[in-house]
Amino acid sequence: MMKGISSTKLIFLQPSSTSKQGGNGISTSISILVSHHHRFWLIAFLSFFAFASLLTFLNSTAARGSHALHFSSSSSAVTSADSVSSPSSASIPAPVFDALVNYAASSNFSGKMKEDDLRAIAAVLQRRGPCNLLVFGLGHETPLWRALNHGGRTVFVDENEYYIAYVEGRNPGMEAYDVSYTTKVREMTELIAVSRRQRRGDCRPVQNLLFSDCRLAINDLPNRLYDVAWDVIVVDGPRGYAKGEPGRMAAIFTAAVMARSVGRGHVDVLVHDYERKVEKLCSKEFLCPENLVSATRSLGHFLIRSGPTEDFCANKTATASSSSSPRGGEAAAS
Repeated sequence: MMKGISSTKLIFLQPSSTSKQGGNGISTSISILVSHHHRFWLIAFLSFFAFASLLTFLNSTAARGSHALHFSSSSSAVTSADSVSSPSSASIPAPVFDALVNYAASSNFSGKMKEDDLRAIAAVLQRRGPCNLLVFGLGHETPLWRALNHGGRTVFVDENEYYIAYVEGRNPGMEAYDVSYTTKVREMTELIAVSRRQRRGDCRPVQNLLFSDCRLAINDLPNRLYDVAWDVIVVDGPRGYAKGEPGRMAAIFTAAVMARSVGRGHVDVLVHDYERKVEKLCSKEFLCPENLVSATRSLGHFLIRSGPTEDFCANKTATASSSSSPRGGEAAAS
């Protein structure tokens, strides 16, 4: 058995030169791989840093541009707001104003206003505008009044809601309201007499028309219109050529009360078709001869001072005698 053991050979394996070379090759490959791995992360890090720097630069540039744009927009907004609030910059330029008036005056439309009347109203708007302008009645000159009062507020009142819709369709953005008149031309004398009896009550010259029971008071307009300090009021409606038409008694009375109740300083009130009996007598009764500034055959221009007063006119005798004819209502539409 010892012999068997002694005869056993032990074999020791030692790395050969080839193995060494192989081992050295593996080590070298690993070193190269590690080196490439580090280089990859280095490149990735540098790329990320470059991208982050570029992104930061772009964001800061955009922010500066946005700030500049915001500043520019804010400056423009301030400039625009200043120009709107300044009447001189908001008003229509004089050459444009004159051109509009000249074109309107030279129109061949048969129902247009007479040139002298048109130019008289335009002169008032040029002097007062941009202003708060109230116009009773729609007509050929409606777009002109609105254009001449550019930068101000222009409100139209008419008895025909369908005609209002038609005119609004042709003039987008126009502000107009319909009114239900309860008067007739043939009632003029009676209405003036009743208004005199109620001069200390519902038909007084300074009041809130919304709460008035005076038959001549127009109180079915939007409430906010009664709080407006009107600068110019033009009475060119409603219809009043025949005895059964509404007539302008209520429009003239309402204009007279508005001018005295909410006006600021003086209010220009212009009555068209001044040659007719209703317009002339009601103007004398409620706008008063002492306030008449100028008149053509068909246009009366009154300057009404706002503020408290007990009566419409200082000289009551003149107005009383002018409307005391018992047949005044029948002749009113002539």
